[in-house]
Amino acid sequence: MDLKESIWVEKYRPSKFSEIKGQEKIVERVEALVKLRNIPHLLFTGPPGVGKSTLALVVAKELFGEFWQQNFLEMNASDDRGIDTVRGIIKDFARVKPIGDFPFKIIFLDESDNLTKDAQQALRRTMETFSQTTRFIFGANYSSKIIDPLLSRCTVFRFKPLEEKDIKEIVNNIAKKEGLKVSEDAIKALFKISDGDCRKLENLLQSCSAIDKSINEDLVYSLVSAARPKEIRDVMELALSGDFLKARDRLLDTMLKYGLSGLDTIKQMQKEIWGLNIPEDKKVYLVDKCGEIEFRIVEGSDEFVQIESFLANLILVNKK
Repeated sequence: MDLKESIWVEKYRPSKFSEIKGQEKIVERVEALVKLRNIPHLLFTGPPGVGKSTLALVVAKELFGEFWQQNFLEMNASDDRGIDTVRGIIKDFARVKPIGDFPFKIIFLDESDNLTKDAQQALRRTMETFSQTTRFIFGANYSSKIIDPLLSRCTVFRFKPLEEKDIKEIVNNIAKKEGLKVSEDAIKALFKISDGDCRKLENLLQSCSAIDKSINEDLVYSLVSAARPKEIRDVMELALSGDFLKARDRLLDTMLKYGLSGLDTIKQMQKEIWGLNIPEDKKVYLVDKCGEIEFRIVEGSDEFVQIESFLANLILVNKK
Protein backbone atom coordinates (compact mmCIF):
# COMPACT_ATOMS: atom_id res chain seq x y z
CA MET A 1 0.00 0.00 0.00
CA ASP A 2 1.36 3.43 -0.94
CA LEU A 3 -1.10 6.20 -0.15
CA LYS A 4 0.03 9.81 -0.35
CA GLU A 5 0.75 11.43 2.99
CA SER A 6 -2.50 12.83 4.38
CA ILE A 7 -3.26 15.89 6.48
CA TRP A 8 -3.82 13.64 9.53
CA VAL A 9 -0.09 12.81 9.64
CA GLU A 10 0.64 16.43 10.59
CA LYS A 11 -2.60 16.97 12.48
CA TYR A 12 -1.89 14.17 14.95
CA ARG A 13 1.90 14.46 15.07
CA PRO A 14 2.96 14.47 18.76
CA SER A 15 4.34 17.78 20.05
CA LYS A 16 5.52 16.54 23.47
CA PHE A 17 7.71 13.67 24.64
CA SER A 18 4.78 12.14 26.55
CA GLU A 19 2.70 11.86 23.36
CA ILE A 20 5.18 9.68 21.44
CA LYS A 21 4.07 6.04 21.44
CA GLY A 22 6.04 2.83 21.20
CA GLN A 23 9.56 4.16 21.87
CA GLU A 24 9.40 4.74 25.63
CA LYS A 25 13.03 3.91 26.48
CA ILE A 26 14.43 6.05 23.67
CA VAL A 27 12.14 8.96 24.52
CA GLU A 28 13.13 8.74 28.19
CA ARG A 29 16.86 8.92 27.38
CA VAL A 30 16.54 11.72 24.83
CA GLU A 31 14.32 13.74 27.17
CA ALA A 32 16.98 13.44 29.88
CA LEU A 33 19.59 14.83 27.45
CA VAL A 34 17.33 17.74 26.53
CA LYS A 35 16.81 18.63 30.19
CA LEU A 36 20.60 18.82 30.58
CA ARG A 37 20.71 21.13 27.50
CA ASN A 38 23.73 19.21 26.29
CA ILE A 39 22.82 16.66 23.63
CA PRO A 40 25.47 14.93 21.47
CA HIS A 41 25.07 14.28 17.75
CA LEU A 42 22.25 11.73 17.39
CA LEU A 43 21.36 9.02 14.89
CA PHE A 44 17.75 7.78 14.84
CA THR A 45 17.52 4.60 12.80
CA GLY A 46 14.66 2.20 12.11
CA PRO A 47 11.75 1.48 9.76
CA PRO A 48 9.54 4.27 8.39
CA GLY A 49 6.63 5.72 10.36
CA VAL A 50 7.84 4.86 13.87
CA GLY A 51 8.61 8.35 15.23
CA LYS A 52 12.16 9.30 14.15
CA SER A 53 11.28 12.65 12.56
CA THR A 54 8.67 13.36 15.22
CA LEU A 55 11.17 12.90 18.04
CA ALA A 56 13.65 15.22 16.31
CA LEU A 57 10.97 17.93 16.06
CA VAL A 58 9.93 17.45 19.69
CA VAL A 59 13.58 17.79 20.76
CA ALA A 60 13.78 21.15 18.97
CA LYS A 61 10.46 22.41 20.37
CA GLU A 62 11.28 21.36 23.94
CA LEU A 63 14.83 22.73 23.79
CA PHE A 64 14.28 26.04 22.00
CA GLY A 65 10.67 26.86 22.88
CA GLU A 66 9.31 29.78 20.80
CA PHE A 67 12.67 30.10 18.99
CA TRP A 68 12.67 26.53 17.67
CA GLN A 69 12.09 27.45 14.02
CA GLN A 70 15.00 29.90 14.01
CA ASN A 71 17.39 27.38 15.57
CA PHE A 72 16.28 24.22 13.75
CA LEU A 73 17.02 23.26 10.14
CA GLU A 74 15.21 20.24 8.71
CA MET A 75 16.38 18.78 5.42
CA ASN A 76 15.42 15.64 3.54
CA ALA A 77 18.49 13.99 2.11
CA SER A 78 16.34 12.20 -0.48
CA ASP A 79 15.99 15.57 -2.24
CA ASP A 80 19.28 17.27 -1.31
CA ARG A 81 21.79 14.48 -1.21
CA GLY A 82 24.96 15.84 -2.83
CA ILE A 83 28.16 17.40 -1.55
CA ASP A 84 27.03 20.89 -2.65
CA THR A 85 24.23 20.74 -0.08
CA VAL A 86 26.74 20.07 2.70
CA ARG A 87 29.11 22.79 1.52
CA GLY A 88 26.31 25.30 0.98
CA ILE A 89 23.05 25.19 2.98
CA ILE A 90 24.26 23.08 5.91
CA LYS A 91 27.57 24.91 6.35
CA ASP A 92 25.93 28.34 6.13
CA PHE A 93 23.39 27.42 8.81
CA ALA A 94 25.98 25.77 11.07
CA ARG A 95 28.40 28.72 11.14
CA VAL A 96 25.81 31.16 12.57
CA LYS A 97 25.38 31.26 16.36
CA PRO A 98 21.99 30.25 17.81
CA ILE A 99 19.32 32.90 18.36
CA GLY A 100 18.58 33.36 22.05
CA ASP A 101 20.28 31.93 25.11
CA PHE A 102 20.91 28.45 23.76
CA PRO A 103 24.15 26.44 23.63
CA PHE A 104 23.72 25.29 20.01
CA LYS A 105 21.40 24.92 17.02
CA ILE A 106 20.14 21.64 15.54
CA ILE A 107 20.36 20.39 11.96
CA PHE A 108 18.06 17.43 11.27
CA LEU A 109 18.97 15.40 8.20
CA ASP A 110 16.09 13.03 7.45
CA GLU A 111 16.67 10.03 5.14
CA SER A 112 20.39 10.59 5.70
CA ASP A 113 21.16 7.08 4.44
CA ASN A 114 20.44 8.53 0.97
CA LEU A 115 23.35 10.99 1.23
CA THR A 116 26.14 10.22 -1.22
CA LYS A 117 29.42 8.94 0.23
CA ASP A 118 31.12 12.22 -0.75
CA ALA A 119 28.47 14.23 1.09
CA GLN A 120 28.86 12.06 4.19
CA GLN A 121 32.63 12.51 4.08
CA ALA A 122 32.18 16.29 3.81
CA LEU A 123 29.93 16.23 6.89
CA ARG A 124 32.77 14.86 9.03
CA ARG A 125 34.71 18.12 8.90
CA THR A 126 31.58 20.25 9.26
CA MET A 127 30.58 18.41 12.44
CA GLU A 128 34.04 18.96 13.92
CA THR A 129 34.43 22.61 12.89
CA PHE A 130 31.05 23.79 14.20
CA SER A 131 30.71 21.48 17.21
CA GLN A 132 30.41 24.50 19.54
CA THR A 133 27.38 25.96 17.76
CA THR A 134 25.61 23.05 16.05
CA ARG A 135 24.34 19.55 16.76
CA PHE A 136 23.28 17.10 14.08
CA ILE A 137 20.39 14.64 14.26
CA PHE A 138 20.40 12.03 11.51
CA GLY A 139 17.30 10.03 10.58
CA ALA A 140 17.91 6.82 8.62
CA ASN A 141 16.09 3.62 7.71
CA TYR A 142 19.37 1.70 7.36
CA SER A 143 22.30 2.56 9.63
CA SER A 144 24.52 0.30 7.50
CA LYS A 145 24.44 2.97 4.77
CA ILE A 146 25.97 5.56 7.09
CA ILE A 147 29.76 5.65 6.93
CA ASP A 148 31.67 4.58 10.06
CA PRO A 149 33.24 8.00 10.77
CA LEU A 150 29.75 9.52 11.10
CA LEU A 151 28.45 6.62 13.18
CA SER A 152 31.34 7.01 15.62
CA ARG A 153 30.44 10.68 16.13
CA CYS A 154 26.80 9.93 17.00
CA THR A 155 24.83 8.36 19.81
CA VAL A 156 22.70 5.75 18.03
CA PHE A 157 19.05 5.08 18.92
CA ARG A 158 17.37 2.15 17.16
CA PHE A 159 13.61 2.49 16.75
CA LYS A 160 11.25 -0.47 16.48
CA PRO A 161 7.87 -0.85 14.75
CA LEU A 162 4.87 0.06 16.91
CA GLU A 163 3.18 -2.80 18.75
CA GLU A 164 -0.53 -3.59 18.55
CA LYS A 165 -1.29 -1.89 21.89
CA ASP A 166 0.35 1.32 20.61
CA ILE A 167 -1.60 1.18 17.34
CA LYS A 168 -4.83 0.59 19.27
CA GLU A 169 -4.16 3.60 21.52
CA ILE A 170 -3.46 5.84 18.51
CA VAL A 171 -6.58 4.65 16.66
CA ASN A 172 -8.82 5.14 19.70
CA ASN A 173 -7.42 8.63 20.27
CA ILE A 174 -8.07 9.68 16.65
CA ALA A 175 -11.50 8.01 16.64
CA LYS A 176 -12.51 9.97 19.74
CA LYS A 177 -11.44 13.30 18.24
CA GLU A 178 -12.90 12.62 14.79
CA GLY A 179 -16.17 11.01 15.93
CA LEU A 180 -15.40 7.59 14.41
CA LYS A 181 -16.51 4.12 15.41
CA VAL A 182 -13.72 1.62 14.81
CA SER A 183 -14.38 -2.06 15.50
CA GLU A 184 -11.85 -4.36 17.19
CA ASP A 185 -11.52 -6.38 13.96
CA ALA A 186 -10.78 -3.17 12.07
CA ILE A 187 -8.02 -2.25 14.54
CA LYS A 188 -6.44 -5.69 14.10
CA ALA A 189 -6.64 -5.28 10.31
CA LEU A 190 -5.10 -1.80 10.52
CA PHE A 191 -2.25 -3.19 12.61
CA LYS A 192 -1.56 -6.06 10.18
CA ILE A 193 -1.61 -3.80 7.12
CA SER A 194 0.44 -0.98 8.65
CA ASP A 195 3.15 -3.33 10.06
CA GLY A 196 3.73 -0.90 12.92
CA ASP A 197 4.02 2.12 10.58
CA CYS A 198 2.02 4.96 12.17
CA ARG A 199 2.14 7.11 9.04
CA LYS A 200 0.60 4.36 6.92
CA LEU A 201 -1.97 3.75 9.66
CA GLU A 202 -3.12 7.38 9.75
CA ASN A 203 -3.29 7.64 5.96
CA LEU A 204 -5.46 4.53 5.77
CA LEU A 205 -7.67 5.59 8.68
CA GLN A 206 -8.35 8.95 7.06
CA SER A 207 -9.25 7.27 3.77
CA CYS A 208 -11.68 4.96 5.59
CA SER A 209 -13.27 7.88 7.45
CA ALA A 210 -13.97 9.68 4.16
CA ILE A 211 -16.21 6.74 3.13
CA ASP A 212 -17.88 5.84 6.42
CA LYS A 213 -17.66 7.00 10.03
CA SER A 214 -18.20 3.40 11.15
CA ILE A 215 -15.05 1.54 10.19
CA ASN A 216 -14.99 -2.26 10.08
CA GLU A 217 -12.63 -4.91 8.75
CA ASP A 218 -14.38 -5.10 5.36
CA LEU A 219 -13.92 -1.37 4.76
CA VAL A 220 -10.23 -1.50 5.69
CA TYR A 221 -9.40 -4.35 3.31
CA SER A 222 -11.48 -2.82 0.51
CA LEU A 223 -9.19 0.24 0.45
CA VAL A 224 -5.82 -1.49 0.23
CA SER A 225 -4.24 -3.91 -2.17
CA ALA A 226 -4.21 -6.71 0.34
CA ALA A 227 -6.28 -9.86 0.61
CA ARG A 228 -7.66 -11.05 3.93
CA PRO A 229 -5.10 -13.29 5.65
CA LYS A 230 -7.64 -16.14 5.77
CA GLU A 231 -8.08 -16.08 1.99
CA ILE A 232 -4.34 -16.42 1.40
CA ARG A 233 -4.06 -19.13 4.06
CA ASP A 234 -6.93 -21.10 2.45
CA VAL A 235 -5.10 -21.05 -0.90
CA MET A 236 -1.91 -22.32 0.74
CA GLU A 237 -3.74 -25.06 2.62
CA LEU A 238 -5.37 -26.18 -0.65
CA ALA A 239 -1.91 -26.51 -2.18
CA LEU A 240 -0.64 -28.42 0.86
CA SER A 241 -3.53 -30.86 0.43
CA GLY A 242 -2.24 -31.61 -3.08
CA ASP A 243 -4.94 -29.87 -5.14
CA PHE A 244 -2.69 -27.67 -7.28
CA LEU A 245 -5.25 -26.66 -9.94
CA LYS A 246 -7.88 -25.58 -7.43
CA ALA A 247 -5.29 -23.67 -5.39
CA ARG A 248 -3.99 -21.93 -8.52
CA ASP A 249 -7.50 -20.94 -9.69
CA ARG A 250 -8.49 -19.61 -6.28
CA LEU A 251 -5.26 -17.64 -5.99
CA LEU A 252 -5.81 -16.08 -9.42
CA ASP A 253 -9.35 -15.09 -8.41
CA THR A 254 -8.02 -13.54 -5.19
CA MET A 255 -5.30 -11.60 -7.03
CA LEU A 256 -7.81 -10.25 -9.55
CA LYS A 257 -10.36 -9.42 -6.83
CA TYR A 258 -7.93 -7.26 -4.84
CA GLY A 259 -5.65 -6.15 -7.67
CA LEU A 260 -2.63 -7.84 -6.09
CA SER A 261 0.75 -7.89 -7.78
CA GLY A 262 2.98 -10.95 -7.54
CA LEU A 263 5.17 -9.08 -5.03
CA ASP A 264 2.16 -8.25 -2.81
CA THR A 265 1.04 -11.87 -2.96
CA ILE A 266 4.35 -13.48 -2.06
CA LYS A 267 4.80 -11.08 0.87
CA GLN A 268 1.36 -12.00 2.22
CA MET A 269 2.11 -15.68 1.73
CA GLN A 270 5.35 -15.33 3.66
CA LYS A 271 3.43 -13.92 6.66
CA GLU A 272 0.96 -16.81 6.62
CA ILE A 273 3.58 -19.58 6.52
CA TRP A 274 4.02 -19.56 10.30
CA GLY A 275 0.32 -20.30 10.82
CA LEU A 276 0.36 -23.47 8.67
CA ASN A 277 0.03 -26.87 10.31
CA ILE A 278 3.36 -28.26 9.11
CA PRO A 279 6.70 -28.98 10.86
CA GLU A 280 9.01 -26.07 11.66
CA ASP A 281 11.79 -27.20 9.31
CA LYS A 282 9.34 -27.13 6.38
CA LYS A 283 8.21 -23.62 7.36
CA VAL A 284 11.83 -22.48 7.29
CA TYR A 285 12.27 -24.05 3.85
CA LEU A 286 9.18 -22.23 2.52
CA VAL A 287 10.35 -18.88 3.92
CA ASP A 288 13.64 -19.42 2.09
CA LYS A 289 11.67 -20.10 -1.10
CA CYS A 290 9.67 -16.89 -0.58
CA GLY A 291 12.89 -14.91 -0.48
CA GLU A 292 14.14 -16.56 -3.66
CA ILE A 293 10.86 -15.95 -5.52
CA GLU A 294 10.64 -12.34 -4.36
CA PHE A 295 14.15 -11.75 -5.71
CA ARG A 296 13.20 -13.27 -9.07
CA ILE A 297 10.08 -11.08 -9.33
CA VAL A 298 12.05 -7.93 -8.46
CA GLU A 299 14.61 -8.88 -11.13
CA GLY A 300 11.86 -9.06 -13.76
CA SER A 301 10.63 -12.67 -13.89
CA ASP A 302 7.01 -13.39 -14.80
CA GLU A 303 5.02 -12.86 -11.60
CA PHE A 304 2.38 -15.53 -12.03
CA VAL A 305 4.89 -18.18 -13.11
CA GLN A 306 6.82 -17.50 -9.90
CA ILE A 307 3.68 -17.65 -7.75
CA GLU A 308 2.75 -20.97 -9.39
CA SER A 309 6.28 -22.14 -8.58
CA PHE A 310 5.66 -21.39 -4.90
CA LEU A 311 2.35 -23.28 -4.93
CA ALA A 312 4.21 -26.23 -6.47
CA ASN A 313 6.74 -26.04 -3.61
CA LEU A 314 3.89 -26.16 -1.11
CA ILE A 315 2.70 -29.43 -2.64
CA LEU A 316 6.21 -30.93 -2.83
CA VAL A 317 7.15 -29.94 0.72
CA ASN A 318 4.14 -31.78 2.12
CA LYS A 319 5.08 -34.94 0.25
CA LYS A 320 8.65 -35.02 1.55
